[in-house]
Amino acid sequence: MNELIRINANDSVAVALRALKTGEKIPVAGADFDAEVLEDIPMGHKIALKDIHEGESIIKYGFPIGAAKCEIKKGHHVHTENVHTLLSGAHDYEYHPTHPKLESADPETFDGYIRFDGRVGVRNELWIIPTVGCVNDIALTLEHEAKKFMGGSVENVRAFTHPYGCSQMADDQENTRKILADLATHPNAGGVLMLGLGCENSGIDTIKPYMKNFDSERVKFLISQDVHDEIESGMNIIRGLVEKMKSDSRVPCPVSKLIVGLKCGGSDGLSGITANPTIGYFSDMLVAQGGATILTEVPEMFGAETILMNRCKDEETYKKTVSLINMRNASL
Repeated sequence: MNELIRINANDSVAVALRALKTGEKIPVAGADFDAEVLEDIPMGHKIALKDIHEGESIIKYGFPIGAAKCEIKKGHHVHTENVHTLLSGAHDYEYHPTHPKLESADPETFDGYIRFDGRVGVRNELWIIPTVGCVNDIALTLEHEAKKFMGGSVENVRAFTHPYGCSQMADDQENTRKILADLATHPNAGGVLMLGLGCENSGIDTIKPYMKNFDSERVKFLISQDVHDEIESGMNIIRGLVEKMKSDSRVPCPVSKLIVGLKCGGSDGLSGITANPTIGYFSDMLVAQGGATILTEVPEMFGAETILMNRCKDEETYKKTVSLINMRNASL
């Protein structure tokens, strides 16, 4: 079993796959030599495979991940106390495209729900979306009552409660409106009840224009202050949505219609040689067939931003990514 691994042939460090003790000599997987451990190295941490001089780049994955703050001797622990980031304010970048060369295999399919606008959902759920936090309890009550309709093609009933919709300003309010509109038109929802109060800043009439093209048979609206009993009225709307959802069925769809969101699941010292490459290869395979993945948590790009930039599909997208990293106005 490997205990120490060099990920790329150009790396100046290796990753400990178990806790290493001072004085051990460990074969380096990915290299033809042993490493002598000169100080204890925790599992998932790095050990220097060569003498690294002050200011010299630390190479891992074949790319610089930082620079040495001081002299680091071969066999010593490489960590946050002796490495500093290469980031410092805005940078000037150059576009050097390095798109993965994947041969597209025979088109793959997945079973999904085709929506009226051609998008495809991987779920068929009934969603209750409050426009303002003041109606959260009503949304939760409707969710509880509507759970009895689950079964068959009605896979779940969910209320998306939140504390927003009032007392917001500028971009804060604008982003709330966009998110609520996007939720209401998401392909994973086979039926949507958008629930408003009637006096909020981001009410239904305000959010509707953000929704643009939506299926009026599948997206319904209710303003609580306009009805005598919002629970009864809400349940009547939900019954109608459920009836439409009952006829929905999964059909084979090309993976070019598939969009997968990626999110950190709680990284540890070994994620960089386990889950992360797996997700990367999956993304390459999906994109090669016309699908897409969405990378979140922008701060975690820092230090690897040039790798991502050079994989942008064209120079226009590259420039937007540079603006995003340099904290200038950018709209991807």
